[in-house]
Amino acid sequence: MIKTFIDINDSRWKKYKIDFNKIVEAVFSELKKKNKNSEISIVLTNDSEICQLNKKYRGIDKPTNVLSFETGDSELLGDIYISFDTTMRESGDPEFISHTTHLIVHGVLHLLGYDHCSDSGARTMEALEIKILAKLGIKNPYDEKARGNFASIILCALFGAVASFGFAPFNLWLLTIIGIGAAYWLISKKQNILLPVAFGAAYAVVSFWWVLNSIYVVPELAAQFAIWTVPGLIGIAIGGALIFSLPFIITTICMRRLRLSAAVQPFVFAASWTFVLWLREWFLTGFPWNPIANITLPFPPLANSMSLWGALGLTFIIMGFIASIAQGLAEHLMPKGHVKQTGHRLPFMIFVPLLLIGIGYGYYNIRIVNQQAELLPVIRIVQPAQSAEQKATHSREQAIANAEKNIETLISLASDEQKPDLIIFPETAYPFTIVQDRDDFPMAKKLGVPTIIGAMSFDNGRFYNSMVVADAEGKIEKIYSKSHLVPFGEYRPFGDLVPTPGQLTPGQGPEIIEAQLRFAPAVCYEIIFTDSLVPHKTQPQAIINITNDTWFGKTPGTFQHLDMTRRQAIESGLPVIRANYSGISAFISADGRVISSLPIGIAGTLDGKVFGAHMTPYRKIGRDLWMAIILAFSVLCIFTLGKKYKQD
Repeated sequence: MIKTFIDINDSRWKKYKIDFNKIVEAVFSELKKKNKNSEISIVLTNDSEICQLNKKYRGIDKPTNVLSFETGDSELLGDIYISFDTTMRESGDPEFISHTTHLIVHGVLHLLGYDHCSDSGARTMEALEIKILAKLGIKNPYDEKARGNFASIILCALFGAVASFGFAPFNLWLLTIIGIGAAYWLISKKQNILLPVAFGAAYAVVSFWWVLNSIYVVPELAAQFAIWTVPGLIGIAIGGALIFSLPFIITTICMRRLRLSAAVQPFVFAASWTFVLWLREWFLTGFPWNPIANITLPFPPLANSMSLWGALGLTFIIMGFIASIAQGLAEHLMPKGHVKQTGHRLPFMIFVPLLLIGIGYGYYNIRIVNQQAELLPVIRIVQPAQSAEQKATHSREQAIANAEKNIETLISLASDEQKPDLIIFPETAYPFTIVQDRDDFPMAKKLGVPTIIGAMSFDNGRFYNSMVVADAEGKIEKIYSKSHLVPFGEYRPFGDLVPTPGQLTPGQGPEIIEAQLRFAPAVCYEIIFTDSLVPHKTQPQAIINITNDTWFGKTPGTFQHLDMTRRQAIESGLPVIRANYSGISAFISADGRVISSLPIGIAGTLDGKVFGAHMTPYRKIGRDLWMAIILAFSVLCIFTLGKKYKQD
């Protein structure tokens, strides 16, 4: 009979009656080993002791469930240490004895020379463990693990879906904090790469499904492109899985490889998420949609901290705050006797003051905006709100007739006895293509008012999505062309692999235009790019954004586009005049407040003035330098706190 010696170093083990001799004998019986004089020592301990052993002998500064120390002697086989805390965390009370039995079997096999360093070794060990446990009346633990992993994957996907509801039109910001925080906790605990992938895929699909609504707006397009709905959703899921899983994966790798303490983990996570947001400015012409900072727009003082450090900085602080809270709650809920992670409160004590500093500056920015005395000219926004089906045609003759009728409708809609100083029509409002060497625009002359309108333009064999600026005499003064084109909508990023309605050419980039006021032009989603809209060292009086959200109707995308515009106003310190073909058209002050607006689907006009233009610290420093500052701050905190605080 094998001699098994039990040492109880933690009294909590005494509650559970486990036949250790029977378990050890079952291992030897299965292996047909008859070492009658062999001895094994089993030490029942806790996280504190096993963490010290793990650090001393394996160089891993954290607790584990079981450690086996093989002597190499045929009689004194070695020692097995099992931690009560980790075992209980992994199993829960109902399965505690079964899980402990599995760990003992696993540990004895290690003492007898088996390991799982290779795939074949792992398969051999698992097969033996399953057989031995079956003889002891315990079901296959690896089936349970697989089911547990599947449940965790579904749970992480649910957290990703929940996290998307913090943005417009729902504005359930608390769900974003809960969703990301819960995913952070679960991924940190399980460290399974499929979990962040599931989070990212679900987060992206629930956040961006509305993009595919554009397929069904025009009947002719729907007939051709409907087949791409499911592939489109799959593509969004794959893109989200790649992009939004990265911060979790980077954090997990850093914690594993560099063995960083809990004091620095939130900084790694927050910096990673912010860096990925920064990278989103570039991929496929860029799509930095819905930065986490946007969930603060219902809270103006906090949202206005973006005038100081931008959406990048506010996102960094929010993500660090979420990770700090999740980490603190995880430590608080750990069982008694668990090894506390030293310094885990430090990130919270850093991120909260940063939030308060931002709120303080936000109040200051709001005051600056509202103290500005300069009022810009009276501007009229025209919102045609024609459906895409109304604009559709089936013949050249009908197309021309429809276009001429549309111009009459636009003129009638914009005309009034009280003429404004400037009339602004939205993107693609003008139904004819403008040749860029043309210098007359009769529609403006009929209105007798300086006019800005969106139109397709043609130059040197290329088509552009443009903003046409004409004076009251109908002379074209400027044609600005959109530089950030929409992938799959305005150009083919992968050639002809995926059908695309148009193949446009990008414009030359940001500039300042003089037309009754000095403004920075932005066509459609160019408004979401914070550092490539206003030329450096210039001070326009406003931003004029013409757009057409007809494609997205009353889906979340339309409301989120407005929020992206409000964020731009705060970051740049510039009011925004927004003409949207189908709505929402709006006058937005330089602190992100919607002064007045026209709702979705309502044809009409909106007269107003904007004010408050000023230079913000964010615009002065710039997006890229702010990203460098955030990374430098993170590295400083990681180095300083990581050196001072270590896992016990």
